[in-house]
Amino acid sequence: MLPIAVDAMGGDHAPDAIVAGARAAAAAGTPVVLVGPADLSDRVDIGDLPLIEASEVIEMDEDGGKAIRRKKDSSLVRAAEAVRDGRASAMVSAGNTGATMASALLRMGRIKGVKRPAIATIIPVPNGQPTVLLDAGANAEVSAEWMVQFAQMGSIFSQRRFGVESPKVGLLSIGEEPGKGDQLRKETYPLLVEAAESGDLNFIGNVEGRDAMTDEADVIVADGFTGNVMLKTLEGGLKAVIGAVLGAFTSTPEYQVHADALMPALMPLYEMLDPETYGGAMLLGVDGVCIISHGSSSERAVLNAINVAREMVEAGVVGEITTAIRPPADA
Repeated sequence: MLPIAVDAMGGDHAPDAIVAGARAAAAAGTPVVLVGPADLSDRVDIGDLPLIEASEVIEMDEDGGKAIRRKKDSSLVRAAEAVRDGRASAMVSAGNTGATMASALLRMGRIKGVKRPAIATIIPVPNGQPTVLLDAGANAEVSAEWMVQFAQMGSIFSQRRFGVESPKVGLLSIGEEPGKGDQLRKETYPLLVEAAESGDLNFIGNVEGRDAMTDEADVIVADGFTGNVMLKTLEGGLKAVIGAVLGAFTSTPEYQVHADALMPALMPLYEMLDPETYGGAMLLGVDGVCIISHGSSSERAVLNAINVAREMVEAGVVGEITTAIRPPADA
C-alpha cells in the first residue's frame, strides 16, 4: 500500500501532535509520509518517517480557496498532489477545512459525474451503529440533484466503513411527513423516492434532528449549511452534558466515592461519544481519499484519522463511488 500523506503543519497542535499520531500509525503498520518544511525534524522528532518538503503553511484563519491558489508550495497542496501523482494513497489534515477541501478538489479533481463533493461526518449512536451525516459543511447552498448524489455517496461510505448492507437513508427536515420542509426538501424528496424505486437507495423518508443519535437512519442527507449547524449543535450539547456530569461527580466528597465506582461503566460510553474516536470526516466525491480531522486533533485523533484513511483506501470507496455515479453519456 502507498503511504498516507499527513499534513504535518495542519491543526492547533501541529506539528507535535500530528507527528506523534503519524509515528504511532507507522509503528502499528500503516505506511505514512509527512508533508511539511525541510527543517521539520529540527522542530519535532519525526523518527524515520519520510518527508515531502513544503515551504509554506496555510493558517487556520485564512480563506481556503485564496490560500490554495496563493500558497502553491503549502503542506496541504503538496499532500493533495502526492495523492494525485501516485506517491500517496490518501491525505489526512487537521488544518484549515476550507483549504483542505479546496486542495483536494483542485489537485485530485472530482470524480466524473459528481456535481459537488460532500463532507461525511460520523455521529455516534449509544449502543448502536453510528450515523453518517452529509453534507456537513462543504456546500452551503445545494440543489435537489446534488442531495441525491450525497445520498448515494453516503450509502457507499456507510457500507464500506461500517459494513451496513443496505443503509437506511433519511432526508433531514422539520417533520417526518413528505410535504414538510422548505422548497429544497420538497424538491429532493421525490427524487430520493425515484432513486429508491430504481434500486439505487434504501430511502426511508424524512427524519428530524432528534433522530441523528438513534438507529432511525444509517445515513442522513442535508445541505452543508443545515448539516454543519446540526453537527456543531450536537458537539456542543454533548460537551456540555459530559462536562456537567463530570462536574456533578466531583462537586462533593460523597459524590466522588460513587463516581469512582461508576467510572469503569461510564468510560466506554465516553469513548464512544468522543469525536476523536472516529478520527475525522471523509470528503466524498473527489478522486482520492481525503480525511479532514478536527482542528484541535490530538495524537490519538490523528492516529485514528490515519486508520480511517487506510480503511477507506483498502475498501475501495472512491472506486465504488466512481462506478455508482456516472454521467448519462457513460451509463
